[in-house]
Amino acid sequence: MTAPVRPQPVTNLADGEWHRLHPASPLLRGGLVFIAVLGFIIANLRERLVDMFIVIFAPDLGDDFEGEFERWQGDWANDPIGGIVNRGLVGWAIAGVAVVIVLVIIGFWLSWRMHTFRVTNEAVEVRSGLLFRSHRSARLDRIQGINVNRPVFARLFGTAKLEISVAGQSGNVQLSYLGSALADGLRADVLRLASGARAEKAAAQAAKATDAPGTIDAAAALGAPVAPAPPANGRSAVSAVIGHRVDEFLAPELDPNLAPPESVVHLPFGRVIGSTLLGGSTVWAIILVAIIVIGVSTGQLWVLFSFVPAAIGLVSYLWSRITKSLRYSIAGTPDGVRIGHGLLSTGNQTIPPGRIHAIEAQQWILWRPFGWWSIRINVAGQSVSAGNDAAQRTLVLPVGTVADVHRVLALLLPDAAASVDAFVDAGLIGRDGDGFSRTPRRAAWLRPFSWRRIGWNVVDGVALIRRGWLLRSLTLAPLARMQSVAIHVGPVKRMLRLAAVRIHTVAGPVYATLPVADRENADGLFERLAAEAVDRAARDTSHHWGAAGAVTARPESADAR
Repeated sequence: MTAPVRPQPVTNLADGEWHRLHPASPLLRGGLVFIAVLGFIIANLRERLVDMFIVIFAPDLGDDFEGEFERWQGDWANDPIGGIVNRGLVGWAIAGVAVVIVLVIIGFWLSWRMHTFRVTNEAVEVRSGLLFRSHRSARLDRIQGINVNRPVFARLFGTAKLEISVAGQSGNVQLSYLGSALADGLRADVLRLASGARAEKAAAQAAKATDAPGTIDAAAALGAPVAPAPPANGRSAVSAVIGHRVDEFLAPELDPNLAPPESVVHLPFGRVIGSTLLGGSTVWAIILVAIIVIGVSTGQLWVLFSFVPAAIGLVSYLWSRITKSLRYSIAGTPDGVRIGHGLLSTGNQTIPPGRIHAIEAQQWILWRPFGWWSIRINVAGQSVSAGNDAAQRTLVLPVGTVADVHRVLALLLPDAAASVDAFVDAGLIGRDGDGFSRTPRRAAWLRPFSWRRIGWNVVDGVALIRRGWLLRSLTLAPLARMQSVAIHVGPVKRMLRLAAVRIHTVAGPVYATLPVADRENADGLFERLAAEAVDRAARDTSHHWGAAGAVTARPESADAR
């Protein structure tokens, strides 16, 4: 007699149906705060409880027991808990606490029941709210990137937070929380749909995979993780769960098929620490510490309330900068650039092709002896004003060498990598020409230290701008995604026959600005950028990277998707 087949849980979350989040989501979103408040209350009652047990059960008080008990009873009467005990309201208090806990649990359950999402061929939709319902829809063709974050407490439950970044401020869609494997599978499915590969191609792949021998089901062909068969006994189940949690803590990527196993850049631990200590934030930390020490030594205690919180926040920022640079990885995938980071709390983001609006490689003056550089990008929906997490996501290379800059730029600008690569070295450390425009000597009146470095070039649809002395920078702006271009001529620049050119992109940490240039060259650059941007935008199809040849271009990508 054939054993009955146990039904597998739903693994394809991009089937157009409504799904719920992980059952532990309410606890991870707001329950930890409730537990922290409860712990705070218990910690504050600890002293009273200890006093009570010492006074009542201490055997060596002797004749002083009555006096100690009266003193304790007097102090206890002034305490809210003591008032409840003295008035005989202990039973009511316990019942009230129990009612609050039950209401919180019911609220968590209702919040989980009412929070649903679905993924269709056109959009990602989320419905949530108890008293005030909301329905948010994010169009797939507006997706700028997908981030999967695994905070340390969420990893204990085997969950992850998936955030879909879309064009427009405050338009991101968060799914907090999903099972870790389901989050990775859903990311792959959403990227497949957003790439322009329509449902017909996915259905053809699924049908082909179903007919082929050795395949599992259609969900596997769509890239959704398939749940393994349950273990034979309870001990094996516990061992499997523990092993799975250990694997999650050891690797930010759960499925090796979702990204190449090797990162193109490796960050040594010493470089991460050294670059953080030599960064500009450390200079501010030293200044704050000096102000606090001087203020305390001179009796100006007000500095403790003004500068100590600022110093704590700065130290917290430096620590997060170090931890988020550990286990850093960056690699190319069929669906864009995959960036992973983190030690205890891990995260990874996928930036699809055609979503990067500007790139900037920077070198702080204290990094110059070591040849270190960092790279930031502008992506729609991830403005630096949106918070520290969004600002961290714009940092695609925390610290790297010139060779690392070449590798990362090749991933970020795949269509123009070969053409741009020949000018990267001159843009990073060059001056006085080297393939870039020359800045006239009269610009030294406005830029006395950096006028020799300032220059521009346009290569294969990418505008390159180098500038800076204290903070060297090389900015690259793909013209296909340029918003507009402007030329600025103030009274001083007009007198010196100079002008500034600004390339407008989406909001972000990168400002593509040529600070000074000869007036005639600036006018020529303005006209060239305006004309070429229109032509490049009309021919750009990178935002639909899977529309053509998604099935035949890379046969191995069927499993990864």
